[in-house]
Amino acid sequence: MSKVTTYINETVEEMRDRVSWPTYSELQRSSVLVLIGSLIFALVVGAMDFVFDSGLTWFYNQF
Repeated sequence: MSKVTTYINETVEEMRDRVSWPTYSELQRSSVLVLIGSLIFALVVGAMDFVFDSGLTWFYNQF
């Protein structure tokens, strides 16, 4: 049981003292970057889906 307690105490100490937490402005910039990247990725995948759907619909209507 003492190993578990030691592990928990060391984990709390590391999270409090050794981890470098981002500032609020860094967190905002990162969030905006992730949001923009996600939107671009969604637009690319949506465009690919539209092109393939249109192409296959046209192909199948030829027969």
